[in-house]
Amino acid sequence: MNNYEKFKEKIYKKTGINLSYYKERQMKRRIDSLIKRNNFINYEDYYTAINKDKKLFDEFINYLTINVSEFFRNPNQWKILQNEIFPLLLKRSKRLKIWSAACSTGDEPYSLAMALSESVSLNNVTILATDIDNEAINKAKVGIYSPKSVANVPKHLLNKYFTKIGESYKISEEIKKHIKFSQHNLLSDSYPDKCDLIVCRNVMIYFTEECKEMMYKKFYDSLNDDGILFVGSTEQIILPTRYNLDSFRTFFYKKI
Repeated sequence: MNNYEKFKEKIYKKTGINLSYYKERQMKRRIDSLIKRNNFINYEDYYTAINKDKKLFDEFINYLTINVSEFFRNPNQWKILQNEIFPLLLKRSKRLKIWSAACSTGDEPYSLAMALSESVSLNNVTILATDIDNEAINKAKVGIYSPKSVANVPKHLLNKYFTKIGESYKISEEIKKHIKFSQHNLLSDSYPDKCDLIVCRNVMIYFTEECKEMMYKKFYDSLNDDGILFVGSTEQIILPTRYNLDSFRTFFYKKI
């Protein structure tokens, strides 16, 4: 076992962070630059130092911190989700299947799990989280987020489901274990079926109108009867009835 492997092992034991989820060449290069910048000779000396020095440890953790997305993005829409959409879906069935499409670094599916945990046992919920970017999925599996990312997390959920590591926040295994992450291409791969809720936000803006039409049709096919599609703030569907969807609330569309 080389020194870097030993370093990764020690970091995992200390923090629960699995550095193997990151692209090794890039991560190793970044850690090497930290070691050099702080005038250490090797991984062993650097680990000994960060184990004792909080400032060095915080600097190291911040290197792993994710700033791409944020939890409970657009809080008012999450209130509609919790107060209206979840009760509607749970009234029909106590077991839910949810797909977080283009989930990026995991903020959204983790938000879904935390929000749902307030009204139903997560053992009755399947949450699929997919993205085309495997590196983003690996970051989601690591589950470390910046203070900015978790700014909208309600305080009681932050206290319950996160551990502070340095200046950053690590999502708990209790939430992690309920999310199934996988790589998926919205334009070419088959879609999951029998979904009660599909959340696909802030990605369709990058696609052509033809692509969007194809995706809306496939989302329709993926939804259970009366299932809901939740889209982003700039992605309202014009004439949703063309796709057999009904505008249930702004940004929420029901299969008809």
